[in-house]
Amino acid sequence: MGERKYLKWYNKVGYGSGDIAGNVVYAFLSSFVMIYLTNTVGLNSGIVGTLIAVSKLFDGISDVFFGSMIDKTKSKMGKARPWMLYGYIGCAVTLAAIFAIPADLGESAQYAWFFIAYTLLNSVFYTANNIAYSALTALVTKNSKERVQMGSYRFIFAFSTSLIIQSLTLGFVEWMGGGAAGWKTVAIIYAVIGLAVNTISVFSVKELPEEELNDGKESGTDEKYSLVDAGKLLFTNKYYVMICATYILQQIYTAMLNMGIYYMTYILLNENLYGVFSWAINIPLIIALLITPMLVEKWRGMYKLNLTGYVIGTIGRALVIVAGYLGSVPLMLLFTGIAAFGMGPWQGDMNAVIASCSEYTYLTKHERVDGTMYSCTSLGIKLGGGIGIAITGWLLDFSGFDGTLAVQSDSCIRMLQIMYLWIPVVITLIITLIMAKMNVEQANERLLQERSVKDDVRG
Repeated sequence: MGERKYLKWYNKVGYGSGDIAGNVVYAFLSSFVMIYLTNTVGLNSGIVGTLIAVSKLFDGISDVFFGSMIDKTKSKMGKARPWMLYGYIGCAVTLAAIFAIPADLGESAQYAWFFIAYTLLNSVFYTANNIAYSALTALVTKNSKERVQMGSYRFIFAFSTSLIIQSLTLGFVEWMGGGAAGWKTVAIIYAVIGLAVNTISVFSVKELPEEELNDGKESGTDEKYSLVDAGKLLFTNKYYVMICATYILQQIYTAMLNMGIYYMTYILLNENLYGVFSWAINIPLIIALLITPMLVEKWRGMYKLNLTGYVIGTIGRALVIVAGYLGSVPLMLLFTGIAAFGMGPWQGDMNAVIASCSEYTYLTKHERVDGTMYSCTSLGIKLGGGIGIAITGWLLDFSGFDGTLAVQSDSCIRMLQIMYLWIPVVITLIITLIMAKMNVEQANERLLQERSVKDDVRG
């Protein structure tokens, strides 16, 4: 007999739509905050990078804290859904604030405005919302296939939203009047859309009773569960550490690809190509996500699929370098698409991998800490994304970038090539090496077999 099914198709779609809300924040912020701050507000990219790096100091603690709070929460809505619902209100407000820096403020006050809004968004509101959203994968179903399907639906919406935002935002800003006023209006519209979709997603699923999640057994987790205990449970799980590292590297990778807007503007001399390259990335990703559940079933698990995918992704990004130096935009687009397709399966099944990672903690430590375990999603997104944006700011400043110039210096051009072409392939190679060690499914099977043998001996 197969695994019990817990979800209807509309539950999976409703859940997945929550990443429209998530990427209204993340894709908009990661793709455009730096060029908004440097070319519209007129702030220094190096100082912005430093402020973002300082802001990241709060993230590690806040991720584990909110994950632990979700695990302790008991309400009619469940553990995670209240945090997902109410956390997004703060996301909407702070996202609008970041893109509404008053022009009449002094420069120091503008930096302070950005730092406060950015820190509140990332360390508080986005953390609470995103960890809760990710944790729902483990809280609304125990069916491994449904968890993979939830991840696929989720990231189909995520990459579709990223594609729309990256393709249309620059034109949308101009249509709204351009300049600071245009950015502010667009940010408010995106925030309202995100708030509405997030609310729909929250009420599209229901969490399972804790007794059912634990197979009728009481969890070892109780009200005395401390932040220190949470940290120990997480960082003694080697697979959690691997997933965190992968998430962080992925976000730095994304930050480098978002330098495409500078690469297209100052090297390919056509900023509109940024939207075209967004299609080359997101359409193959969406196709890969559509077939990921089938591939997981055919390959009988996620490990080999994810590893093979990243090998393809690394080769694809290496060929983008060759095409870039040949000056061939069509070849760059082709190899960009191949790389994105290869990385797609991991995007679709990583929530299921994290659920397996949580199961590993339960099997080894006898603690049910799903919310805390999913802190790796928020930690990776915010820490990796923040580090990535900070690095791009520092490297732009180091290269002598000047947002007021139509033509950049040779040192800046070389730096843009390093950021957009070389760093991504190095990152994908490192992730591939991590994937080779991330066989948590096999580890869980071994632990279950050992427990079964012990139960037979006792019987």
